[in-house]
Amino acid sequence: MRLARMLTVTAICAGVLTSPAVVQAQQAAQPAPPAPRERDPDQNLDALQPDFTISALPTTLRLPRFKGAFRVTHRFGRPLGSGSFGDLAADFFSFDSSAQIGLEYRFGLMRGLQGGIYRTNDRTIEFFLERNLVQQSASRPLGLSAFAAMDGTNNFRDSYSPALGAIVSRKVGRLAALYVEPIWVNNSNSLPSELVDSNDSFLLGIGGRVRVRRTVYVIAEGAPRVAGFDPGRAHMTGGIEKLVGGHVFQLNVSNGVGTTIGQVARGGSRTDWHLGFNITRKFWR
Repeated sequence: MRLARMLTVTAICAGVLTSPAVVQAQQAAQPAPPAPRERDPDQNLDALQPDFTISALPTTLRLPRFKGAFRVTHRFGRPLGSGSFGDLAADFFSFDSSAQIGLEYRFGLMRGLQGGIYRTNDRTIEFFLERNLVQQSASRPLGLSAFAAMDGTNNFRDSYSPALGAIVSRKVGRLAALYVEPIWVNNSNSLPSELVDSNDSFLLGIGGRVRVRRTVYVIAEGAPRVAGFDPGRAHMTGGIEKLVGGHVFQLNVSNGVGTTIGQVARGGSRTDWHLGFNITRKFWR
């Protein structure tokens, strides 16, 4: 009899605790789950701007806040037109030659602002900042960024070359991204200032990236000097690249081995072309 009473009381208590009113009260007393964090739109893939550079010249691609990216540049020292074809083939089309190699790391300091450091194995170090000012949209036909850079030779102890410039970009449908980049570079002449008449160069960088497949692009860039120190032929590069996840692989041919802004201002060869490549890795994809 006592057991039956206990079972009855237990059943009544269970029914009260599981009644809709009690369940609703318990649910109301529980704190609401936190809202999911909104994804930073800068982390989304820009299909027409997969990289932060065309080849050496910068683009308006934004780097997400507190995210990083790493880039390797490689320019083989032997010109493709040097020697006979058999000799060039024996040198595996310059792959066996010496090279100018660069390592770069960039970091998103805040929304729309990125900075980084780039070093080439001729002991030139470049520091740079880029501020995105306008993003192309339905109401804004162009993208715009401002940037500043500073080269220093001998591990940033000698011969400094500051640079200031702007990047104007225009995306064309789903096909291409085009760029015009006015850039001023000081100390573009490597000779001592006492021996030169002009020690500044004003460049007009021009370039583009054309999407030929969903993840395959053709790139081209040039940087003619429109005023100031103007040695040799203007820097020129063409190439093809492949987007693979967070990596961009680019195979290129250029008329010089320089890849910093100061080196680009010094131009390239009138006759020689060098094989090279870039590899970029983004650390949020």
